[in-house]
Amino acid sequence: MPDIADVTMIDLLRAVADPIRLRIVQTLADGLRHGKCGTHWDFGVHKSTMTHHFRILRQAGLTRTVVAGRTHSIELRRDELDARFPGLIDALAATAGVSSPATAHGPAPRSG
Repeated sequence: MPDIADVTMIDLLRAVADPIRLRIVQTLADGLRHGKCGTHWDFGVHKSTMTHHFRILRQAGLTRTVVAGRTHSIELRRDELDARFPGLIDALAATAGVSSPATAHGPAPRSG
C-alpha cells in the first residue's frame, strides 16, 4: 500500500477503469470492512481473478487489507482519499447509486 502522498489521480483512475474494480470500490464505499471471501464479491469471476483485482486496487492506493489472524478484510482508504482527492469516492459511488455515510443524510445545512 503506497503512502497517500505518492498516490496519483492517474493511478486511481487507471485502477477503477476496469468494471470489476469499480464495482469493488462501489461496494467498499459503504465504509465497512468486507472479508475478501463472501457473496458480496460474487462477480462471476474466479477467486484468483478477484485476488488480482484486490491487489491492483491496493497498489493504486485505493484500499488497504486488514489482517486479523487468518481473516483478511479489505476497506477503502476513505478518509485519506477524501482528504487528498475531495469528492472522488462520492463520484465513483454515485455511478452505481451508492451513497457514502457522509452524504447519506443529505447536504449539510447552510449557515448564514
